[in-house]
Amino acid sequence: MRELTFYHWLVVAWMVVAAATFFALFFISAPYGRFTRGGWGPRLNSRIGWILMELPALLAFVILFALGDHHAAPAGIVLLVFWLAHYVHRSLIFPFRIHSARPSITVSVVAMGICFNVGNGYLNARWLYTLGPALSTSWFLDPRFIVGTILFWGGYALNQHSDKVLIGLRKPGENGYKIPMGGGYRFISCPNYVGEIVEWGGWALACWSLGGLAFFVWTVANLAPRAYKTHLWYRSRFPDYPPERKAIIPFVI
Repeated sequence: MRELTFYHWLVVAWMVVAAATFFALFFISAPYGRFTRGGWGPRLNSRIGWILMELPALLAFVILFALGDHHAAPAGIVLLVFWLAHYVHRSLIFPFRIHSARPSITVSVVAMGICFNVGNGYLNARWLYTLGPALSTSWFLDPRFIVGTILFWGGYALNQHSDKVLIGLRKPGENGYKIPMGGGYRFISCPNYVGEIVEWGGWALACWSLGGLAFFVWTVANLAPRAYKTHLWYRSRFPDYPPERKAIIPFVI
């Protein structure tokens, strides 16, 4: 089987699994963070878990960039910077900003995350740097790249600020939960998740590839149900939770 044929079938399988995951997560919450519970195997320190889970996405993408046929394409280099901005932070900086080091992530979640991140790194980097067309400087003027770039960095900023608010709720050594306030939390319960959805929606536009689209679909499938479940969790746990705050779309849902 030619690699391009394999790639297209993998995208189809990726989308089908994403659709199934979307519906499943409304009934079964992934066991990490506030939803950690027994029955899913041994648990890891949250800091170690995040590093192990996210680092493969960074390594896979960089390796396939270096080995690719189009690694000198200007737009491809810029998109590499986009990917590095997210995953260097997510795998090597964010884990050390977490105050809590309790075992709040299960080995099963980490294993699934590693598999996803390796596959996702392949789908995105292999198309950008080998299977797809080389992206020259003319791509910088394409409306898809311009809009995608604005969305990517806007979502990135929202995600970063929202994570900062969450991290600031706890002092070192604290493990309890509090109501986040300010920023995107004035309108929705999970602006950190919404920021990431917007970010990878922008990526899909800026790349204009099946791999980018598959990543965006997976981001929605994974984070939209979790945002909704988190919203319900806040409302059940805190009687004074702001009643006007929505789950994921301001003033709507």
